[in-house]
Amino acid sequence: MRTRLLQLLITLLAVVLVMLGVPLGQNVAAAEQQKVVVDRIDDTARFASLAQYVTKRTTGSAPLIGKDERRETLQQELSRYHAVYGIKAGVFYRNGEPMARAPENWEIPETGDTREAFTTSLMSRRSHDPGQVWPWQDGRIVVASPVIRDGDVIAVVVTDSPTGEMRSRIQHGLLLIAAGEALAMLVAVAFALRLTGWVLTPVRVLDATTHDIATGRLKSRVAPAGGPPELRRLARSFNEMADHVQDVLEQQRAFVADASHQLRNPLSALLLRIELLALELPEGNEEIASVRAEGKRLARVLDDLLDLALAEHAAPDLHLTDLGQLAEERAAAWRPLAEEHGIRLEAHCPAVTGWADPVAFSSALDAVIDNALKFTPGGERVTVRAASSGAYTTVEVADAGPGLTDEELERIGDRFWRSGRHQNVQGSGLGLSISRALLGAGGGSLAYARAATGGLEVTLTVPRHAPEEPAEGQVQ
Repeated sequence: MRTRLLQLLITLLAVVLVMLGVPLGQNVAAAEQQKVVVDRIDDTARFASLAQYVTKRTTGSAPLIGKDERRETLQQELSRYHAVYGIKAGVFYRNGEPMARAPENWEIPETGDTREAFTTSLMSRRSHDPGQVWPWQDGRIVVASPVIRDGDVIAVVVTDSPTGEMRSRIQHGLLLIAAGEALAMLVAVAFALRLTGWVLTPVRVLDATTHDIATGRLKSRVAPAGGPPELRRLARSFNEMADHVQDVLEQQRAFVADASHQLRNPLSALLLRIELLALELPEGNEEIASVRAEGKRLARVLDDLLDLALAEHAAPDLHLTDLGQLAEERAAAWRPLAEEHGIRLEAHCPAVTGWADPVAFSSALDAVIDNALKFTPGGERVTVRAASSGAYTTVEVADAGPGLTDEELERIGDRFWRSGRHQNVQGSGLGLSISRALLGAGGGSLAYARAATGGLEVTLTVPRHAPEEPAEGQVQ
């Protein structure tokens, strides 16, 4: 989220800087060129004032008759001007013949900017401002002014200036603007980093706390942090909501535990009375046997409900545990029952470690193995495997039972749910729910899939490394 927000802010800042920098660069270039144009206008005006009083001229290729000091003065001025500044300058009569010029071989071309400026000045107007010349262009600046005598245009002063020096000044100005834009961009990026960090700090804390609560650490709370007032208010509201949800869950767990505990005494008394009543009835009475079976089933359900409430309420005591050895021990404990039903219970459990509560993990594994033995027919086998991969350690229990459909795999583990095909198998439907609660309290999980043998494969997963410490200011 911070990356996306930074991209948006930096893009907007870049657009703003470009929108400011481009007009500024254009103004700098225009100002530099305008200085040159104004200087050329002043120069052409000065030359026009000198040429205004030149009275003698050549006719065609005929030599000048007599001596015109004003013309000689004009020619000297133009020659010095060209020698000092390298600018072509000349005064040309209306028909294009030169009055004076420097260099001596310069002529008005038939086309181009020079001809256009010359033609415009013949109409007693100063030539148009030349187009903008940029550093990457090799342009020239042509300025022309009319020479007017007695209200008539008798000649035109034309200057043709190189732009190398001007383009260098424009380039220097543009580089300064670019450096300023780059510096402003760096400052803007630093500001954007601080701004996004300030805005998103409460969001990151809220996200971490939400993840903790989702993984079973219900006591996690959002620590006080900076940021906008709206996000601080959201953090307080989230803590209030988390407190309320935790209270509701605690009440539900307490109710289930209390109800299970309170019902056990009258149920035990009821079962005792059933046994006393059975003594007065003939041996093998089907009705009393059915009542006795239902009473025992109800007792198992109450025991499982109490175990589930305790599993969801108890805080795990996590240790670095050899889960391979633990799985071997539990498989050995269940092997006599498996042999009694003609089932081979095999364990392939090398030494692998993980962070788990040994008691809770053993209880969860017992429930999974018990479930596998219930649904595996005689002559088949149940396999227990332990392995470690990446950041997790797993213990897999695969049976050779009838398996489950895709729809049933999505529902397995729900409380009191049992497949319609297995209603005749003893159980309350809470065993896998209890296993999931026991593992989830310590950061583990329970997953279900089809086994290679066609039955069900249940995977118990726990972290290989110690859980992270709560963030500063969070309550666990």
